[in-house]
Amino acid sequence: MQMDQSLNKTRGFLAIAMLACGVMALSLGNVADAQEEQPVAAKAGETVSPIRALLISGGCCHDYPRQGIIISKGLAQRARIQVDVVEEGDGKKDHQVSKYNEANWADGYDVIIHNECFGDVKDEAFIRKILKAHMEGKPAIFIHCSMHSYRNAGDIADGWRELIGVTSRWHEKARPINVVNAMPQHPVMQGFPEKWITPTDELYVIEKVWPNCTPLATAFGPQTKTEHPVIWLNTLGKTKVFGTTLGHPNETMLSEEWLGVVTRGVLWTVDKLQENGQPVPGYEGSGITPIELPGLKPIPEKSLPVSR
Repeated sequence: MQMDQSLNKTRGFLAIAMLACGVMALSLGNVADAQEEQPVAAKAGETVSPIRALLISGGCCHDYPRQGIIISKGLAQRARIQVDVVEEGDGKKDHQVSKYNEANWADGYDVIIHNECFGDVKDEAFIRKILKAHMEGKPAIFIHCSMHSYRNAGDIADGWRELIGVTSRWHEKARPINVVNAMPQHPVMQGFPEKWITPTDELYVIEKVWPNCTPLATAFGPQTKTEHPVIWLNTLGKTKVFGTTLGHPNETMLSEEWLGVVTRGVLWTVDKLQENGQPVPGYEGSGITPIELPGLKPIPEKSLPVSR
């Protein structure tokens, strides 16, 4: 009963926010009724435009300058994805990203990648501006601390969490994480190992999995004695979402396991992923090579997968 009341309260809050912005509220009902678009390949000889992604980055506690390099280069190597980076915040938890204050801030992009860490932003009107673009159908990728962003903003924080697909407010002590592939047949998990031990990372404690969320991989938390989703898909109306709590250190992001599954997650959200886990023809990447970062050694050639 308490969960139903919380969900109804969140839906009502989101509906009010959308009406205030002059848009029609999307149904939050059973997504099985929604018709998914099928991946569309480029025609023979046709040159396709890249998938345009906007990466919102910055805030507390992470190496965002290098992570921007890893994400933008890593995705482009694996699929035809062009990433524009907005990095702001200078380590602050309460910074409001200026991009979100622009009218129609997400226009011109096919997907938004959230890799921000702003847990002390509490301005409800500001957060509604972020939600509006996604409630109108803009696909989203949520990485690591974006799960903890806007967590102290009151009721509107549940709107953010329902969009993401999970609720998390804290993480266990940093350690290597034993990740288990829960849906190996899903296109997003093609090529992901049955089990993967990450570099030292943070296991986010998932307090709630929202109704339309589908966990793809899980990990057991020694402190909480519970399995927690670490990779998942979510839908909110017609909006498609991919999320992962993994990605605190650069070493996790540099791994093929991480870059591969995030690339496939991006492709899934924009309907450019085949059942075999490969981009639809015309959306192949530039080819996988080591990513060199200031102050870090590149991952060795022998650890890289064969380019396709």
